[in-house]
Amino acid sequence: MSEIMFAEPVRRAMQAAPWYDQARRAALSELLARLAAEGYDFVAPTPATQRRVLARPGWSEGRTLRDLLGWSLPVASGLLAPDMEAALVAAGAVSVAADGTLRPQLRASRVEDVLFWHSAYPTTAEDSVFLGPDSHRFAGWILARMDSGARTILDYGAGAGVGGIIAARRARSAHLTIADLNPKALFLASINAERAGVAHDVARVERPSDLAGPFDLIVTHPPFMIDAQARAYRDGGDLYGARLSLDWMVQGVDLLAPGGRLILHTGVSIVDGRDVLRAALEPALPAQGVALTYRELDTDIFGEDLSEPGYRAVERIAAIGTVLERTG
Repeated sequence: MSEIMFAEPVRRAMQAAPWYDQARRAALSELLARLAAEGYDFVAPTPATQRRVLARPGWSEGRTLRDLLGWSLPVASGLLAPDMEAALVAAGAVSVAADGTLRPQLRASRVEDVLFWHSAYPTTAEDSVFLGPDSHRFAGWILARMDSGARTILDYGAGAGVGGIIAARRARSAHLTIADLNPKALFLASINAERAGVAHDVARVERPSDLAGPFDLIVTHPPFMIDAQARAYRDGGDLYGARLSLDWMVQGVDLLAPGGRLILHTGVSIVDGRDVLRAALEPALPAQGVALTYRELDTDIFGEDLSEPGYRAVERIAAIGTVLERTG
């Protein structure tokens, strides 16, 4: 496996983290290939569904590889094939607890026909790399709206890299730039991209305007929740969680090549029947040279969060998809 040449600031950020080294990267890449070859499959549910399933009797411990890497359950050492257990430990995908049980550190889940490494449940750490049902809706929206002739693709706020990897596989000859603020996301997304056969580079940036275009295609799935803990992978800022979605679209337009498209999936709060993102977006876009497509993809998501204090004025959260096309 060839070594991805991370830019020096990205490499320094990764090397400062206890989970990073090139040997671990190689081991995780090989392990992901082995999982795919052996037919491993898991689709990550919402956290609310996960909690309900794990609350059932008999779900406190697992017995299978899918229990461990999918449902994030501890599994007693010796239940898995010895070579698989050794590979999991060597790659740091699991740790061995004092009682001898294997504890998941990562999760492997499928989107479309690709396996992705992301963070184990629960995703409470500040540097968690999230993947869930939104990722499937995001991938479907990209495939429905992208130009398969795109040669340069940016996945901004990439997380596990789902959007960019799915798009680059459809475009085939494209080069993907994976951009995120989180070094762990860049580390895992790069492994996921390499194992999916996608040529790529990575960039650690704080905002889209930190990058230099142009790109034929930009895909992005901003955090959109109101999060009291202000976790970077979850908190969307003000505008009832829509601030990052608004800012990333407005800044992203400037990175598009003529004819290029920015495809976004996010969630928006509906307040008194009003979509707060759309109300703010349309006047913020250039009056000419940009065509907007805006669709409500799911009318009601994350309803369990409406009981949180920040959502007292919100009647529902909707999943939306947008396409911004640079026409001039």
